[in-house]
Amino acid sequence: MKLTRILMAAAATFMIATSAQAQGKISEFRIGILGGENASDRLRSNACIEEKTEALLGVPTKLFAPADYNGVIEGLLGGNLDLAWLGASGYAKVYLTNPNAVEPVLTKINTDGSFGYYSIGFTRVESGVKTLADMKGKKFGFGDPNSTSGYLIPSIEIPNAGYDMKPGKHFGDVVFTGGHEQTIVAVVNGDIDAGVTWADGLGNWEDGFNSGALRKAADAGLVDMTQLREIWRSKIIPEGPIVVRKDLPTDVKLKMVGMLASLPSMDPECAYGFMAGKIKAIAPISHADYEIIVEARRRKSS
Repeated sequence: MKLTRILMAAAATFMIATSAQAQGKISEFRIGILGGENASDRLRSNACIEEKTEALLGVPTKLFAPADYNGVIEGLLGGNLDLAWLGASGYAKVYLTNPNAVEPVLTKINTDGSFGYYSIGFTRVESGVKTLADMKGKKFGFGDPNSTSGYLIPSIEIPNAGYDMKPGKHFGDVVFTGGHEQTIVAVVNGDIDAGVTWADGLGNWEDGFNSGALRKAADAGLVDMTQLREIWRSKIIPEGPIVVRKDLPTDVKLKMVGMLASLPSMDPECAYGFMAGKIKAIAPISHADYEIIVEARRRKSS
């Protein structure tokens, strides 16, 4: 089925599912932006979304860029944010805390038509580290406890590969850096020996792949990818969802879904900044696509 038909079908389903919800008025629209890079860069990357939302809804639109992932999560749970692009683990935390807080509506589709990405372990070429085995006694950095690729998936898959993540076991130390950009900068500066971040795994390593944190860092001039080396890659992870506050008026949800889904064709430059690189589309998604991550997070928390 072509993407246009998928979007039309999703919109129809969305309309039916929310038809009982009264159309109300909103006085403003609030968008949360996950951590992972410095606040000014996050606000700049999403400025076009702010402008388009104000024009579409006719109300003031505000961007919020908290210091960490939890700031956006708590904002959604408290009803203080209306929309955010979450990682799968962040969505799982929101759902497990309050399944009626938000609903996933869209996700990023990669240039090859897939909608997944990877947690990528990386180091400096000069470190001499080529595999996780070479990380014995060295410092490994993770981004944020609520990050899917920056913590949840590596914390499951790396131990399953035989490497105990407790500090002083295999790795000399295991630390949190605060986000993806912070991890990349810490590796480049030699503050940690290796770290993990996210990427679609498509395109050229030298470009930071087609999309993801490495692409954004390369575009920003923070890193020369030829000086870095990949040392580990996770299994494919479901791309995180764009979520909306569940009790928003139906017409507001439909307008926002339509506007964001049209970005790649109507404003590719805006889509590039919003989705952290080259993409094919922004397409419908549902809770069913994240049940495996919800269960992983549930088990991790128990």
